[in-house]
Amino acid sequence: MLKFIKENLTTIDGIAIFPLISFGIFFLFFVLLLVWVFTYSKKDITKLSELPFKEEDNRL
Repeated sequence: MLKFIKENLTTIDGIAIFPLISFGIFFLFFVLLLVWVFTYSKKDITKLSELPFKEEDNRL
């Protein structure tokens, strides 16, 4: 079965670009995530870290 799929994929012109595009999207996502993590303000991180321990005043 894999041989059948591999044979079909090798006959398609320009198929080699798709793994490069996939890697580029994957790499760009993690670079942007890393930039976001290092530029996020410490004040907001502290505020978010305290949320589970705060009691809500508006209970139903």
